[in-house]
Amino acid sequence: MTDALKRLSDEGVAIWLDDLSRKRITSGNLAELIDQSHVVGVTTNPSIFQKAISSGDGYEQQLTDLAARKVTVEEALRMITTADVRDAADILRPVFDATDGQDGRVSIEVDPRLAHNTVATVAEAKQLAWLVDRPNTLIKIPATKAGLPAITETIGRGISVNVTLIFSLERYRAVMDAYLAGLEKAKAAGLDLSKIHSVASFFVSRVDTEIDKRLDAIGSDEAKAAKGTSALANARLAYEAYEEVFSSDRWTALDKAQANKQRPLWASTGVKDPALKDTLYVDDLVAPNTVNTMPEATLDAVADHGEITGDTVTGGYDQARADLDAVKKLGISYDDVVQVLEDEGVEKFEASWNDLLKSTEAELSRLAPSEG
Repeated sequence: MTDALKRLSDEGVAIWLDDLSRKRITSGNLAELIDQSHVVGVTTNPSIFQKAISSGDGYEQQLTDLAARKVTVEEALRMITTADVRDAADILRPVFDATDGQDGRVSIEVDPRLAHNTVATVAEAKQLAWLVDRPNTLIKIPATKAGLPAITETIGRGISVNVTLIFSLERYRAVMDAYLAGLEKAKAAGLDLSKIHSVASFFVSRVDTEIDKRLDAIGSDEAKAAKGTSALANARLAYEAYEEVFSSDRWTALDKAQANKQRPLWASTGVKDPALKDTLYVDDLVAPNTVNTMPEATLDAVADHGEITGDTVTGGYDQARADLDAVKKLGISYDDVVQVLEDEGVEKFEASWNDLLKSTEAELSRLAPSEG
């Protein structure tokens, strides 16, 4: 069952699970995925926690204790989510040690309501790193305009970061620049750069979802032919940008100081369109020194019938440019698409977080001890 996953791992793609819940931790399922399915990392986001905690499975005792202490709903939520991340980090610690800190990582996101507030994002990143208190944590910071200086500041303090919600090539270059600036800041402060790690989460499937919706509205033969091509093209050109930045003179100076490259992480790799192959955003995004974080359904699909045939990225840059140009010629604005996706991404995570606050508050009220 896991031959395709092993081949993927052997090609230099780190397999991370895009999901976490207390039940997955306590049942031994996460340990099993690490042992049998080549999973070497975990990503979380507000939507994942909203789904996990709202199910109630495994959280009752902690919620009861928090209700008895009369903590605020925000504090309760952070105690619950950081507990899950801490436990997952402990399970992944042997992977972290074996890969010299590159994998064995668990990501936790700053409060999405802070996405447009640089100072608050840095403060939250510091707080989360302190709360989880595990060396194999990545703090997730969104790649909004306000997020970019927050990335530099957080990296500059020696805190490892997963930059999330990257959709455009221009913003991705800005993210890499923010990372390098953070490393330069850390170096100037005398920090050990070998201990600082980062991934850049470049979102995949949502690009096809948005562009294909616009292609359907056009409805011509050319538009139909262009469907399902944009997300891969966008991601492949992101990898081209990664190769360029991490072979520059600026990088060479940091490399000599034992800095780590910021790996591209393919996020949102579950296929939304049933007309497309369900392993498309894994099979066709194989490249060295990348991460692919998959929902469990995608992980299972790859294990069952994934077609891993070697590097499917680096030879395809010209075709990728042609694919994006074809969409542009049909009147679809790339800049508009990626801005819509960023705005929606922030809004979705914020909505999930607000839903989670409400459901947690309701649980705390239900479990509050009667006075007397």
